[in-house]
Amino acid sequence: MTKSQNQEFDLLIKDIINNPNFRELDNEMHHGISRYGHSYRVAEGVYKLTKKLHFNYKEATRAALLHDFYFNYQLEENGEAKNLVEHPNMALLNASKYYELSELQKNMIASHMFPLSKVLPKYKESICITIVDKVVAIYEQQRYKVGMKLGVYLLFLFNMITLHK
Repeated sequence: MTKSQNQEFDLLIKDIINNPNFRELDNEMHHGISRYGHSYRVAEGVYKLTKKLHFNYKEATRAALLHDFYFNYQLEENGEAKNLVEHPNMALLNASKYYELSELQKNMIASHMFPLSKVLPKYKESICITIVDKVVAIYEQQRYKVGMKLGVYLLFLFNMITLHK
């Protein structure tokens, strides 16, 4: 992004990233990084894509940042598979506590797990977040989570070899 685009992006999300409750997502793991980092990366992608396509990039960027605004303890009774479907509802509930959301933003958050969720993307911006979220998640899974698991296995193997000498 250019410097002016960075400034515009930063202004769009400033109140959200300064919210202490939202900042707590920095302590929640998601795809091998923090949920805050994941949400920020999705918001950057949605900002760039929707701005380039001349969509409603301002509302879309804010919704993208809020799309995973939930905490593990809120869904700990569910299994991992059920969380994939349920977390958009919890994120929408949490985001609605702090921000007035448009119908576009509500749909973006609620439908971002389509086709796993039952909420259909009604807007072109909703389709954008669904795509960007999947691309970012795949990148993060490959870059961080797989690498982290591999590192743990290698460390275990190294310890086993050195212990038996």
